[in-house]
Amino acid sequence: MNPTYDILIIGGGLVGASLACALRASKLRIGVIEAVPLAASSQPSYDDRTLALAYGSKRIFESMGVWQDIAPDATPIERIHISDRGHFGVTRLAATEAGLPALGYVVANRVLGAALLKTLAGSNNVEWLCPAEMQEVKLSPESASVMVRHNDANKTLVARLVIAADGAHSAVRAALGIEAERTEYCQSAIVTTVTAGEPHGNTAYERFTDTGPLALLPLRQNACAVVWSAKAAEVPTILGWSDAEFLNHLQDRFGDRLGTFTRPGKRAAYPLALTRVPEPVRARLALIGNAAHTVHPVAGQGFNLGLRDVAAIAEILTDAVRAGADIGDLTVLRRYADWRHRDNQVTAGFTNGLIRIFSNNAFPLTLARNVGLLAVDLLPGVKRRFIRVTSGLAGKLPRLARGLPL
Repeated sequence: MNPTYDILIIGGGLVGASLACALRASKLRIGVIEAVPLAASSQPSYDDRTLALAYGSKRIFESMGVWQDIAPDATPIERIHISDRGHFGVTRLAATEAGLPALGYVVANRVLGAALLKTLAGSNNVEWLCPAEMQEVKLSPESASVMVRHNDANKTLVARLVIAADGAHSAVRAALGIEAERTEYCQSAIVTTVTAGEPHGNTAYERFTDTGPLALLPLRQNACAVVWSAKAAEVPTILGWSDAEFLNHLQDRFGDRLGTFTRPGKRAAYPLALTRVPEPVRARLALIGNAAHTVHPVAGQGFNLGLRDVAAIAEILTDAVRAGADIGDLTVLRRYADWRHRDNQVTAGFTNGLIRIFSNNAFPLTLARNVGLLAVDLLPGVKRRFIRVTSGLAGKLPRLARGLPL
């Protein structure tokens, strides 16, 4: 059967749409299957949550020609302040120390989603099937077939390659029996916004507490996005607090560095887990983003990790097309898996290690972690390395992350 598409991307959220954007100038025929109407308020990827985009991610979007539509609503992170509540350790990072204009940028999901859709609107080689739901996926040596429910009818689509970008609970992964190693943190991230009483100065704060990390990210008009990692048993209580109670508890957790918090936004909670997928590729299939891995939101690495998946696989596929290779061949896809393995391992180990180290209050470990924070703060070479890792500028970078076209 002749392929309907060269690539079928299952999942039209931020990661799937970013890949379609990266490949829109190619001659590949691309289909994007998304279950939720893109303009609907229920679209989970394009909601009012915020992302901390690493500087390397900004470069990727810039190379893709999307950043100009994101930049007007992006708040630069010029400094990061890391502390351990009740202890002496502190690390202060500044973009100027690494010769960067910013360490990252805070962007609302809806802004990023709108920019991606605007860029894709004029792409002749990208077709959206939305709303459409995947019913079945089958892989063969020559092609992949995907049955979808679209416009009240079942239809079978054939592609040279299927890319699963359908999130942490990937239906593609489940349909094909691909195992995922999932470790529950028994925590949820409670996200909201507040307004600070003192200027935040474009500083992001990561404060480790006895119940989990608490992050405040700078927004416009002195607002801050809050990501409060709380124990699962505490979540119903925190969500049930009145606005005044929430502000009081947040103030107690964070302190008075930013003055008195006011104007809390709506609160929502998202369960947290570490997910590893030992088999991210098969012949005719590749997993990207949360379908391939999830990490704790500490240090804001999750989406940035997925976007580096996008940049890497877009480069691998573009090079394969130029070489006349089969984009769905396992040899081609293993190049992607091998390339991404180290970054995935390092990022998962880094974020998981932070959670484990800062959740143990045994005195020797408390002393060691606070000495470590001070060492990063006082040793310029260590600090610059730390900034490069957290800014997505370490390791083998894809062309898009180096500011180069595919």
